[in-house]
Amino acid sequence: QVQLVESGGGLVQAGDSLRLSCVASGRTFSGCAMGWFRQAPGKEREFVASITWNGAITYYADSVKGRSTISRDNANNTVSLQMNNLTPEDTAVYYCAARPSYFSVRYSRVTDFPSWGQGTQVTVSS
Repeated sequence: QVQLVESGGGLVQAGDSLRLSCVASGRTFSGCAMGWFRQAPGKEREFVASITWNGAITYYADSVKGRSTISRDNANNTVSLQMNNLTPEDTAVYYCAARPSYFSVRYSRVTDFPSWGQGTQVTVSS
C-alpha cells in the first residue's frame, strides 16, 4: 500500500487556475500508475486524469481535457494536477489514487486503484 496526501484545494473564482498536489509514501511511488478523481455532493466519484508509472502517457476525462495537465515527479514522490479555466461544475472533493503497475494502460475506474488519499476540497464560485 502507498499512503497519499493531497493538498492545493481551496475557494477560487470561475476562470481561475488551481494546482493540486499529492505526496506519496510507503510503497515505491515510481512503480505506480497515478490518478486523480473527484466527487461532487450527491454524485459518484468520477475519473479526472491518470498517468503511467513513468509519466510517458496521460489520460483525461472529456470534461477536463484541454484545460488540465497531470504530471509526476518520481524523484520527489509527487503527482500534480494543474487545472485551468475552472467552472462551478469543477466543484468537488479531489482525490489522488495509486495503483502498482508498469503497464501503459488507461486506468480510469475507481476500482482500478487500491490506494486513496483523504481528498482536498475545490470550490469554484461563479
